[in-house]
Amino acid sequence: MQTTFLLILKCKVMKSYLIFIGVDISKNSLDICSLNADKPKEMKHTSIANEPKAIAKFLKSLNKMEAIFCMEDTGVYGLHLYKTLTESSFDYAVVPAIQIKRSKGLSRGKSDKADAKDIALYALTHQHDLPLYHLPEPDLQELKLLLAERDKLIKALKLFESTNEATCYTDRSACSSLKKNNGKTINYLQKQLKEMDELIQNILKNNETMKEQMELLQSIPGIGQQTAIQLIVFTKCFTAFKEWRQLACYSGLAPFPYTSGTSVRGKTKVSHNAQKKLKSVIHMAALSTKKYDVEIKAYYERKVAEGKNKMLVINAVRCKIISRAFAVINRGTPYVNTKKYAA
Repeated sequence: MQTTFLLILKCKVMKSYLIFIGVDISKNSLDICSLNADKPKEMKHTSIANEPKAIAKFLKSLNKMEAIFCMEDTGVYGLHLYKTLTESSFDYAVVPAIQIKRSKGLSRGKSDKADAKDIALYALTHQHDLPLYHLPEPDLQELKLLLAERDKLIKALKLFESTNEATCYTDRSACSSLKKNNGKTINYLQKQLKEMDELIQNILKNNETMKEQMELLQSIPGIGQQTAIQLIVFTKCFTAFKEWRQLACYSGLAPFPYTSGTSVRGKTKVSHNAQKKLKSVIHMAALSTKKYDVEIKAYYERKVAEGKNKMLVINAVRCKIISRAFAVINRGTPYVNTKKYAA
């Protein structure tokens, strides 16, 4: 079935709002601070349960044309709020917590009420830069949750498989029952991992957009199945970023200068504010590309021979992989290895 994906994190606030609402999300409750643009010092605070009915009841008292919501990214705890706001056609923005924290300057103490106030003030002062958020398609949400569970299974497997190393140095009679029980656990986890992979594959096969993008991405040397899936999830099917440079910055691959005046002349380097999981996935793809892609292998060896730092060259390869991924998706055709046709 053909699926159309919503544009995510691209549309910035273009209209003016009268009411700015900051929401501090917790597991069981939502602390809400409302302020009027004309009277920003007059704030209203309320607390409601983090459930759809309570949220819908609160929204009935608001004018959706005048109000905009802003909240920190809290993962699954915010899904009730996102869904209800979407169904009620309210505009809202989901902002990284560190971005709000660094914008408010020096602060002492912490409470949910104060956090909601800070978020509302952030929305007011950054209203022209707030990226409007839209929920991804259900298939994309499910795929993201399945990948998170798959990571847990892999970690659990590694932990239980490490038991075999310890039993090699102990008496056989002392650890026979342990090895037997450990083997059952590993077999069960492997079975669960296999079933998880089947669920992931079913989503990819039944969704035309994902299926097409998987084929295009895997045509690029170094990008395997898992790397392609991660790229699709983190880029929201390549709708969350306009170009590959934005993704490079998001994943911590874009280099930035470190200079000040005439005395500070630090090295140009990547930032630690990055999506570490995605960075790790792309790094593994870069190592594979360096080994098996003739063009990238020649580029790596040439740059290292010129005296370039190896990690600097690897980072350039990582950026090259991202640019290739965006190229095949935007073009809609598989990657073409021109080296095959070179004279």
